Amino acid sequence: MFKGVVTDIFFDLDHTLWDFDKNSALTFEQILQAQNIVVNLPDFLEVYVRLNQEYWKLYREERITKSELRYGRLKRSFDALGYPISDNTIDLLAQEYIAHLSSYNNLFPNTIEILEYLKPNYRLHIVTNGFQEIQEKKLRNADILDYFDQVVNSEMAGVKKPNPKIFNLALEKAGVSALNSLMIGDNLEADILGAQAVGFHTLHFNPQDEPLHEYCEIIQDLSEIKNYL
Repeated sequence: MFKGVVTDIFFDLDHTLWDFDKNSALTFEQILQAQNIVVNLPDFLEVYVRLNQEYWKLYREERITKSELRYGRLKRSFDALGYPISDNTIDLLAQEYIAHLSSYNNLFPNTIEILEYLKPNYRLHIVTNGFQEIQEKKLRNADILDYFDQVVNSEMAGVKKPNPKIFNLALEKAGVSALNSLMIGDNLEADILGAQAVGFHTLHFNPQDEPLHEYCEIIQDLSEIKNYL
């Protein structure tokens, strides 16, 4: 479908290559135990994952700050479980979470396989809304940093996906036209619609079986990228 058209492929990182949910769960298991916070981990994660998505949407829309995101998602999670916790402990957990998250390096199935397949014929890049201080650590600790020519994050761009400025910055740094670029990501709004607005080709990675759509082709396993390139 994209053969002969695409020269550069831009990947989202969290929830696309780097298994955020699995690594986040392992991080919480570690830091909650270290702080002697006794909660049922599956119950905590069920609440936290939903709230984290809500807070990231607000953050993408510039409606809250990074600090508000880090505090609010934890505070509301403990409140929902009826677990009393001080603001000082929440601040400590927020710091510990960021400090330890990138030490886990679980990737989605077939990540290395598809990067090995693509690297000889395409230039590969990352476009991420994640925080600058940990995104490169994630890539390095997962041993995939060297696959990518450019790593562009929202703090570098001053805006977050789906804002066109971050996609245009990525194109500028890569030295390529959107017409020759493919964006692959898991978030329909931020990755797919945001990239399409700038002129990218797009491929939606949808391992969670979110509702189908007709904006672009959808894959559920990264190995399916071979069907298009």
